[in-house]
Amino acid sequence: MSRRTAYLVLSAAAALPRLLALAYERADILEAYVDKSDQFAQTFVDSRTFGFIAGIPSAYTQPLYGFFLIPVYWVFDRSWLAVGLVQIAVAVATALLVYEIGRRIASGGVALTAAVLATLHPYLVWHDIHLNREILDQLLAAAVVLLALVAAERKRSLWWTAALGAALGLAILGNARLVLLPLVVGLWLVAQRGWTASALTSLLVVAAAAALVVAPWVVRNKASVGCFAITTDARALWKANNLSTYDVLARGGWIDNVPPIPGGPPSPQDAWAIYEQTGRIVEVDECAQMRFYRDEVVDFWREHPGEKARLAGQSARLLWQPNVVETEDRPGQGTWQDLGRGMVEPAFMIAFYALAVVGLFALPRYFVTLALLLLAYQTAMAMLFVGATRYRVPWDFLVALLAAAGLGAIASGIARRRALDAA
Repeated sequence: MSRRTAYLVLSAAAALPRLLALAYERADILEAYVDKSDQFAQTFVDSRTFGFIAGIPSAYTQPLYGFFLIPVYWVFDRSWLAVGLVQIAVAVATALLVYEIGRRIASGGVALTAAVLATLHPYLVWHDIHLNREILDQLLAAAVVLLALVAAERKRSLWWTAALGAALGLAILGNARLVLLPLVVGLWLVAQRGWTASALTSLLVVAAAAALVVAPWVVRNKASVGCFAITTDARALWKANNLSTYDVLARGGWIDNVPPIPGGPPSPQDAWAIYEQTGRIVEVDECAQMRFYRDEVVDFWREHPGEKARLAGQSARLLWQPNVVETEDRPGQGTWQDLGRGMVEPAFMIAFYALAVVGLFALPRYFVTLALLLLAYQTAMAMLFVGATRYRVPWDFLVALLAAAGLGAIASGIARRRALDAA
């Protein structure tokens, strides 16, 4: 199959099921499963303030998804159709990137199979059309892997290395959990180029390019909010790291159900809720509340290492379990979505995982090493914060590439056996 034909097939495979899901979910697109970046984008379009409330800038979220939504709202207004179509276009682009990764490490057939598997992931077909930042996490994750492979091939080109670092910087602006990923990918790149002084330069270029992309946002936060930070939402980290978290998650709750600290400082999101209900503006020291919750987390780690270890194991399980993480107050509870969460998704992922194990022995070692490093990093971050299906799926295309290679290896083995039997 030619590349052009493959692109057409993948575009249809990515777009058509999502268009159907969008038509079905249109009433909920702007109402349910909405990331707080949506409010930041609305406020910016109305007042040119990037925050919850006009005139009060905030850093209480990673900025990339909000910046992605701003031009959509500006040009097309805030409509379910505009959001859905733009995000479907991103899903198509992601599928094409996965295909290009596959072409570099395997045959065209394996590449196409991997991209189809990745884009027809049941959870993603539904999740991609809603207002959640993971749609960009997927695109940038695939871009990072593709650029890493290209940079490893073109050992003398620092431009591709710089492009890799820039992509990592954008990924960090979309998800602060990735802040250490330039080091991981940079060290992998050094290993591919050989542990020489020249190769070590690539690590510095990756780190510098990522820092240059992230720096304007961090400096903006110092000037507008009062502290250097990618996000000031340390309360989310505290929700995932306290003595109540394990029991809340074990009984089917989510970290938002963790009881607040009595007398704890209000967050910008709390102030926004009060403003929405009463029109009253509550003054919030965004940086002080960030430091308060950060200190609470450090104290928890220091004083309760056993409980943190238990939480880490629970988070790793929640990240990798084949069924969707379900909570007692989840949206769509008791509807057809439960069938997908409890049956369709697990069946898909169990087959996915089994084939991926075979694929570990069918793909080049350099790619398998990169894939395992990236998946291990995501697991480590889940153990540090909290694990959930939505945090894993942006990187499931790596599992798809391994699974497609495993499927190809099994098919080739069957064909060889039949050929031998016929002979």
